[in-house]
Amino acid sequence: MSFAAEPDPGRPRSSRPRGEEFFARQKTSTAQLPPPEVFVRNIVRGILEVLAGVREVEQLARWLSEEVYRSLVTRANLAARARSARRVPARRDVHEIRSVHISSPADGVIEATVTASARTRTRAIALRLEGMDGRWRVTALGLL
Repeated sequence: MSFAAEPDPGRPRSSRPRGEEFFARQKTSTAQLPPPEVFVRNIVRGILEVLAGVREVEQLARWLSEEVYRSLVTRANLAARARSARRVPARRDVHEIRSVHISSPADGVIEATVTASARTRTRAIALRLEGMDGRWRVTALGLL
């Protein structure tokens, strides 16, 4: 009696995922993901709250690629230092999302630009989302 998994005769041997491929991030089609506009609006609000110092970046980690996460941590730390140097407390501004423009250059990929306003500042945010492991993930982020 053998407990080893028998090869699937209907699947070519070369197309079977190997160990690393099986456990690596899996791309997800746009059709299998929720509409991106709601996600874009929510993630932008979260990012702006991180920069304002009223949210921890760890709360957004599952929706950010490693590179974007590290970049956001760096920017949040710089913003916190600047507030500390000026002795200004972190404030929870209400950010109004003025516009969201979305395009899809490929299946499972969304590029979006967002304009958001608070009391004293208007910001432009550009981001790229990719469908991975059944959810949208931010793989590129630009803030002005």
